[in-house]
Amino acid sequence: MVYRDFQGIKLSALGMGAMRLPVINGNDADIDAVAAEEMVDYAIKQGVNYFDTAWGYHDGKSELVMGKALDRYPRDSFYLATKFPGYDLSNMPKVKEIFEEQLKKCGVEYFDFYLFHNVCEMNIDAYLDDGKYGIYSYLMEQKRKGRIRHLGFSAHGSREVIKRFLEAYGKDMEFCQLQINYVDWTFQDAKAKAELLDEWKIPVWVMEPLRGGRLARLSEGDMEKLKALRPDEKTPAWAFRFLQSLPQVKVTLSGMSDLEQLKENISTYETDKPLNKEEMDTLLSIADGMLKGALPCTACHYCVSHCPQELDIPGLLALYNEHSFTEGGFIAPMALMAMPEEKHPSACVGCQSCEQVCPQQIKISKAMADFAVRLKG
Repeated sequence: MVYRDFQGIKLSALGMGAMRLPVINGNDADIDAVAAEEMVDYAIKQGVNYFDTAWGYHDGKSELVMGKALDRYPRDSFYLATKFPGYDLSNMPKVKEIFEEQLKKCGVEYFDFYLFHNVCEMNIDAYLDDGKYGIYSYLMEQKRKGRIRHLGFSAHGSREVIKRFLEAYGKDMEFCQLQINYVDWTFQDAKAKAELLDEWKIPVWVMEPLRGGRLARLSEGDMEKLKALRPDEKTPAWAFRFLQSLPQVKVTLSGMSDLEQLKENISTYETDKPLNKEEMDTLLSIADGMLKGALPCTACHYCVSHCPQELDIPGLLALYNEHSFTEGGFIAPMALMAMPEEKHPSACVGCQSCEQVCPQQIKISKAMADFAVRLKG
């Protein structure tokens, strides 16, 4: 396992994210705890020591499952991270209540790493209004008490939003979690965000390295280009090698859904093999070719709990992207045939409740309306 130095401790360069744990019968809220524990056991045995969960993952069940899985190991043998759920504005007045409940759910007395979750356009004003909500003051108090060892933030917002956050709280932020991969390096301006953090001397944690699994599947033509450079490198490994090439990145979080994914990613992180210039240029060129109308959904499922129609929004957006990529085709219509009419994109009522909690700021209602029109055509 490759390790990175952070304030005198060694963190595994690959961290286990707990947003996409194995589930039963496709139900995101019903985690397969036995399979999840097996994954944790394997990860620890292979040297992974960083585990990342959050209040909202798996409909609130992720912290519970990860807490029980890790409780079987000495507390000082792993680093546990979770987050204050500011992606939902209704949580803003509840920082103390939520933090105390998180400690109970995870079965710990302190968090090694704790984050302001999803700093973005919709919540920046609330996060910065410490007089009204007191989130910053409360979390700093917990840090002084030792119940938070390291305080940071995750961000899906623009560079300007991140800059506002840093100008208010940057002196106390020890790390920042960003969505970085070779597509979002330009698509979501991740390069500029990483450079901003460099200015503040704040190290980077990475989320969505495979962009919800999308970068584990490339076209045959793109793979031929990469195999010409590294014949033995597997497709997902290229995304991780890209991140190994960025000196500011300390921990890369991967939300692995089964043991085989975990084994493959750990195998990649047995070695540190950053890209040379030709490899980097080729990979970024492939990314440019992929950015043709795709919506940046990462299947975080925050939107689902806010949909009055109970639509599988991530699934529908994935089908929408596929339909757009192929300019029609049979895959999306075939998949929809297996779903009841009331779960089709046409069932969207356009209330935009889902958009209020979307980390990617996707105009979901517009996409659903467009998808419905395309399907009719």
